[in-house]
Formats: sequence, C-alpha cells, structure tokens
Amino acid sequence: MAKFSRIEVVTKMKKTVIVPVFFNADVLQSLAFMKTVYEAGVRVFEFTNRAEFAHELFAELIKKARIEMPDLAIGIGSIVDAHTAAIFIQNGADFIVSPLFNDEIGKLCNRRKIAWFPGCSTVSEVSDAHELGAEVVKIFPANAFDAINFIKGIKAPMPWTDVMPTGGVKPTIEDLTKWLDVGVSCVGIGSNLVIKDQEGNWDYDSIFNLVSTLTTFVESYRKEEYPVL
Repeated sequence: MAKFSRIEVVTKMKKTVIVPVFFNADVLQSLAFMKTVYEAGVRVFEFTNRAEFAHELFAELIKKARIEMPDLAIGIGSIVDAHTAAIFIQNGADFIVSPLFNDEIGKLCNRRKIAWFPGCSTVSEVSDAHELGAEVVKIFPANAFDAINFIKGIKAPMPWTDVMPTGGVKPTIEDLTKWLDVGVSCVGIGSNLVIKDQEGNWDYDSIFNLVSTLTTFVESYRKEEYPVL
C-alpha cells in the first residue's frame, strides 16, 4: 500500500523539482544511491522497471527505504500495462510513471488512488490524461523534439497543466533554469546523475554535491517565484 497520497506526492515533486530516474539490479547499490540523493534534498524517487524480477528488487528496496528515508516518496517507472502497474502497487509504490499513455493504467491508478504520471507528446494525450486523473503528465522523450516550446504551447490553452519533462534533462543550473522558466512542475533526470571516479567506482561525494547544488538552486528559484508577502 502506498505511504503517500496523490496530492502528497505531487506536492513533494513541485517543492523539490528533482526526480531521479534510476535502476540498478543491486539492492544495496540502489539503496546507497537513494540515500545519497535523499540527503542532498530529493524527496521523490523513481525506480524503473528495467529488468526481470524488478518487482522483487523494488519490494526489497522500498522496505528498507521506508525505514531509513521516511519522507521519501518512491514510485516505479517504465510501466507500460495495467497488470504490471498492479504488481508494483501491491508492493507499495507511491506512484506509477509510464513512457506512454495507456488508459487502463490510468483507470487502475485512479481506482486505487495512486498518483499516475503518463508519458505524453501531444495535446490530446495531455487532455485525455487529465480526464483520467493524472495530476502531472510526463513529457517524453523530451530530447526527441522541441519539448520546451511544446510545453509553452500546452500551457497557453491549458495553463493548469503540470508537466515533468524526462529524457535528456541535464543536471546543470543553466538547463534547469530553462525548464523552470517555462513552468514545469518537476524534471526527471536519469543516468546524468550517476557519477563515477577514474576507477569506475560510484563517486557518492560528487553525486551528493551535484544534487545538493540543484536542490539548493531550486529552493532559491521557488522563493523568487513565490516570495513571502
């Protein structure tokens, strides 16, 4: 059962903006990465369904994370059908992310009151996602077309739309500023957050510093966007 409601997940996403998109078949490695970005300010984490028995990995990971990172909303990505979504919901996923729009996934998540973020690349898909209860739509793949102008185009007739571009988002202040300036609610960032040293080992200090820089920037950006009156 999900720990966080749909609104709680979306609130965390909008506040912290950075959503790591991650998969590793080693539970301990995944947990170490998750703890690093959590300590750097991340509060929403997407683990992806990218291998056989990923549901078993996810179940073990989320049990440990619930204890060590109680404020972290943990969801599952790369979900393409409702049956798979149901398995991960049963294992405690706080939200479901898809690379595509599938109305059966939307119906399932709405029925179970689970946050659902479908992949959309047309205005019609975005509108259909809204009708099925999607609070945030994933603009994917963001690096395959002019996603920034697409988002501007969506928000002109539908300014209430909350979006999460994923695919090619760079972990730099310059790139993040471009997305925030067009009104995204959050961004999904994948392999660009994984930093290794010269020997090929995971450089957790560098990962922490990178993510901390981004979350600190987001906090200052949000303060400028919504100053205290």
